[in-house]
Amino acid sequence: MKNFEEIKVIGDGGFGIVTKCRDNDTGQIVAIKKMKQKFATFEECLQLKEVKSLRKIKHDNVVRLMQVFRENEYLYLVFECLGESLLKTLQNRTGPFTDAEVRYVMHEVLSGLAIVHGQGFFHRDVKPDNLLWAENGKLKIADFGLAREIKSKPPYTEYVGTRWYRAPEIIIHHPFYNSSVDIWSVGCIAAELYMLKPLFQGTSEND
Repeated sequence: MKNFEEIKVIGDGGFGIVTKCRDNDTGQIVAIKKMKQKFATFEECLQLKEVKSLRKIKHDNVVRLMQVFRENEYLYLVFECLGESLLKTLQNRTGPFTDAEVRYVMHEVLSGLAIVHGQGFFHRDVKPDNLLWAENGKLKIADFGLAREIKSKPPYTEYVGTRWYRAPEIIIHHPFYNSSVDIWSVGCIAAELYMLKPLFQGTSEND
């Protein structure tokens, strides 16, 4: 991390801590995710699905992974620094989104997912908090920590995505599911844009 000046922590999730930083060589502002898990080798780092997927996927609607490095057994992922999330936009909204606004958001998210799925991955945690705005108005899919390869075989990890956006096959713990679970999540987001509240707000999977 000696090449970066830390500005502030902007996220702390289950897999890593994200810090807004300045590249000392270029002056560019970036977001660096320090993984909480330790890795014995750099080759082991490269097998992480978040790294494998984002090193392969290059698209205007997917967050850009700029650099990967390992230091003192910890893995650091350097991303482009994006703005507020769609969740923040929803929280600040005082009235429903227009049809045109909903269409724009859906086009952005589905365009990104088409590339993600086309490159052989599915996200598994599509939700407003993982959709981030760029300065140019593009909406980008971020946080691929739960991503899996479409060709991979179940069972997958038990926890998948935020409950409000989980597809029925995940809720009932069906052992086989695929990239269609991402599309279900997008449908839930579309409804939320109109309602300004989650479509399914149950406090448990039974709800």
